[in-house]
Amino acid sequence: MEIKKRERLLAVLALICFGTLAGDKLILSPLQNLWEARRERIAELEKSLNRGHALIDRDQMIKQRWRQMSQHGLPVEESVAENQVLQSMSRWSQASRLGVSSLKPRWIQEDEEDHKKLECRAAAEGSIGAIAQFLYEIERDPLALRLEEIEIAARDERGSQLTLAVRFTGLLLVGEKQ
Repeated sequence: MEIKKRERLLAVLALICFGTLAGDKLILSPLQNLWEARRERIAELEKSLNRGHALIDRDQMIKQRWRQMSQHGLPVEESVAENQVLQSMSRWSQASRLGVSSLKPRWIQEDEEDHKKLECRAAAEGSIGAIAQFLYEIERDPLALRLEEIEIAARDERGSQLTLAVRFTGLLLVGEKQ
């Protein structure tokens, strides 16, 4: 009799262990993975919601900054815009005492875009201080220009005379009146 009781007890314990293992693999683990995925998704959505609220809170500041950038953009007429860039270039070179040897402006308009770019390539010569001042003048100018490429090369063995090749662009919004 003891063997049957022992066998029955072992069979019940084996069934309980098998049931626990099956319950873990078929019910608990999938639910835990689902809860983890939902927790991550909720955290992601909360982050997105917080970014949206921050954007709404900054709405007026962004609109004001856009108006300011639009006002400092290039004028709608191409010739006036080119003239403004040429005057700025003259002002920058005088302030930095840099000798500008060439300036080549050209207009770029991608298909079906509501803006044009005025791309200017310039070559200049001077000392490292003059080049640094020139680049500083471009960056701090209220005119909406972006430095795209800068190349500096030495003209002598000591490196006291340098050549600067720079490419910058200005944005002209075609659809807006300034």
